[in-house]
Order: sequence, then structure tokens, then C-alpha cells
Amino acid sequence: FSELLFNSVYVAGIAAILCALAALWLNYAQRLRASTGVKLAVRTATLGYAIPGMVLAVGLLVPLTFLDRALSGFLRDNFEIVGGLFITGTVAGLIFVYVARFLTVAYNSSHMGMAALHYNLDAAARSLGATPSRVLSAIHLPLLRPAVLTGLLLVFIDVMKELPATLIMRPFNFETLATRVFRLAADERLAEASTAALSIILLSLIPTVMILVTKSMKNPE
Repeated sequence: FSELLFNSVYVAGIAAILCALAALWLNYAQRLRASTGVKLAVRTATLGYAIPGMVLAVGLLVPLTFLDRALSGFLRDNFEIVGGLFITGTVAGLIFVYVARFLTVAYNSSHMGMAALHYNLDAAARSLGATPSRVLSAIHLPLLRPAVLTGLLLVFIDVMKELPATLIMRPFNFETLATRVFRLAADERLAEASTAALSIILLSLIPTVMILVTKSMKNPE
């Protein structure tokens, strides 16, 4: 059970952090240059939430497998490294699907926070010689911390309970709490499945409480 717990928290934590970073990068890119190309890239990157997890996992399985074979061939031909599947055979492929699926959640949260920042802040900082990266790190990040943290926690909750994509993309002998509940419930072993199910609820309640605390600190009234 401890291994199931670790696996779930491990993939959910990594996926949540990557989604939060990617969402911040997309929002800031759109703020710096709201061109048609940037808007199209943002739209494409945030389409995953509208697609069922099973469909997205099956759709990404073919290109990820092709990339896996190309990477294995490149390492074998140039560095004489013989390896197996580096993406689809590890949790990397699973995390990639999670990020593609739930990036929209983190993006929307960061977008609301970014929209509340007036452009005069950027103009004042740039007039004083600050680079775009300096503006982001010194001005935007402190102000966006609640929004980014909220998006990160929401993604963590969604990944914890995601089942279809996990069943398709997980490596061999890799189980999470969600797959454990599914397997035991399919065998009518409901009493045994209850422990993992209640653990998912408990682990999802912790980020929920953190989100409420963050919002109460932001709006003390």
C-alpha cells in the first residue's frame, strides 16, 4: 500500500509542477506577444481537457512510440547505448499524458491571476531596464503565487483520480491508488478497495484545504 501511495503522489506531484510551470510560461508568452501564432499555440496546448483521458492516451501512444524508437536508434547508433523504451516504457509517457490532459486547469488559474496585473507594472519595470525574465521573477511571480499554487493543487487532485489514461499509459507493474480501486472493484472486492478509495479522498482533501486557505489569505474579508 505504501508503494501505491508513493506512486500516486509521485506522478501527481511531477505532473502538477510541470503543468504549473508550463501554464505560467504560456500566459507570460501571451502577455509579451499576443500574436496569432502565440494564441494558436496556447489554444492547441490547452485542448487536452476537452478530450477524454482514454482518447488522449490512445492518440498519443503512436507518436510517443515512434519517438521512443527514434531515440533508441539514435543512442544505439551514436553512443552504443542499448536501451528499451525510454518514454512509453516508463512513467515519462504517463506524466506526458497527464500534462497534456490537465494543462488547461493550471492555465486557467494562472490566466486569471495574470489578467489582474496591470500592464503599467510591466511598462514601469521595463523603463527602469528590467528584462522580461526579471519582470517575471521579481514582479509577476510574487503576485501570481496564489493563482499558480491553486492551479498546481487542482492538477494534483485531478491526476490523483485519473483512471483511463493511467490504465493505458502506465508501465508494467506500476500501480496507483486509482488503478488499485478499479482492479479490486472489478473483482467485487469492495471492502479491500475501500482503503485505496478513501486514501484518494483524503489526499484530495489536503490540497482542497490548502486552496481554501490560500483564497482566505488573498481575500481576508
